[in-house]
Amino acid sequence: MPEGDTLYKTAAALHHVLAGRRLHSCVSELAAVDDWQLRGRTVERVEARGKNLLIHCAALESAALESAALESAALEPLARGGSEPQHQPVAVWSHMGMTGSWHIYRPGERWQKPSHAAALVLCTDQRVVPCFSPAGLELLGPRGLLRHRVLAQLGPDLLDAQADLDEAAARLHALGEMELGAALLRQSAVAGIGNVYKSELLFAARRDPFVPVASLTQPELRSLLERCRKLMQLNLRIAGPRRTRSHRAGERLWVYERSGRPCRVCGTIIRMRRQGPLARSTYFCPRCQLSGSG
Repeated sequence: MPEGDTLYKTAAALHHVLAGRRLHSCVSELAAVDDWQLRGRTVERVEARGKNLLIHCAALESAALESAALESAALEPLARGGSEPQHQPVAVWSHMGMTGSWHIYRPGERWQKPSHAAALVLCTDQRVVPCFSPAGLELLGPRGLLRHRVLAQLGPDLLDAQADLDEAAARLHALGEMELGAALLRQSAVAGIGNVYKSELLFAARRDPFVPVASLTQPELRSLLERCRKLMQLNLRIAGPRRTRSHRAGERLWVYERSGRPCRVCGTIIRMRRQGPLARSTYFCPRCQLSGSG
């Protein structure tokens, strides 16, 4: 699953090609696409919030509304508020899950994935932007952005310059007996951390992933988050796959997906254990992390 830094890079790439551009067509099987009349809207900005990506579009301009009215009957007003959705700004919310991805192509360029896998295709004069196999995809008006079941519960985003890490540490600490490794994945406590950073961070900090999160003090948890933020920020500045260790090929990571191989520090065999209700994988060194040396 893409983590916070990956979504941040994706958002930056989409913002570069979409911001300030008008959508001249939109293809999707989402029923809400017709209600919100994406065609003719101008993209204002693209942002990442943790593992969520938002494409913000302005309300339709008067000329575009008149054109739409000539082409088809006026759309029915939404029940909430009684205002027509075309007169409101809208955001395309997407969550990539394990297999989803956004692509960017020039008109006529061959796609890397089949068109039937595209849940949404946004087109400007210069770019074709399909979203393939997302775990979640919705159109949200102003109220929807505030009340969305995922967005409304997000904890502080580590890549947000204004993120309150004290608040994130307090939310983590409040998870009590939950294991530390599982707690770091709770997006309602802190947004953006996934399996890779969880395992790499806890190894770098020599922390046991299986202790209760409340066994660490809030200052200790804040220190962990500060370290993770620095790792994520570092990866925003480099090209290629995520790195937490070396820039040499094949040595990018300390423990992630290295079960059965020797620890790069002590030589002990790296292990993997499942954690949490979703049985997410955690990679760790039994000697460096479970010996109480953290």
